[in-house]
Amino acid sequence: MGYIIKFNTYLNRLLAFFSGISVLILTAIAAGNMLLRVVYVPINGSYELIGFFGAVATGFALGYTQIRKDHIIVTIFTDKYSKRTIPFLDGINYLLNMVFFALVSWQTMKWGIKIANTGEISETLKIIYHPFVYCLAFGFAALALTLLVDFLRLFYKEAKP
Repeated sequence: MGYIIKFNTYLNRLLAFFSGISVLILTAIAAGNMLLRVVYVPINGSYELIGFFGAVATGFALGYTQIRKDHIIVTIFTDKYSKRTIPFLDGINYLLNMVFFALVSWQTMKWGIKIANTGEISETLKIIYHPFVYCLAFGFAALALTLLVDFLRLFYKEAKP
């Protein structure tokens, strides 16, 4: 179990790093576009590029955000349950979300393969964009893996140092 946890943590930290790089790139494009709009001519296709890098940033950050438990949690109903019931509900939540995001990853990958096979390109810049779709699918898969690890942790008691 320890190896799965370490692999999951390493993978999601790596993806979070690339998510940060994507945020820097899209911020540079947005800032450059605003500056060039005033001085000269705006960056052609900046809206497309910001959308592509925004998708990568979001997708790659999902698993790391789940590891840190930084997603919004509404506990208005679960606060009423006993300490023994809450882990059971967490387990159901982890399982359902894992299956959901595994399906989302699979369907997103299928969509990426479809647009790669048809040769679809972006409207403004005429660039292939299926690699961005693959990145998003990989981010969803990393989130599904993290949810699986969270589910398994319910049954695995880690040794405390």
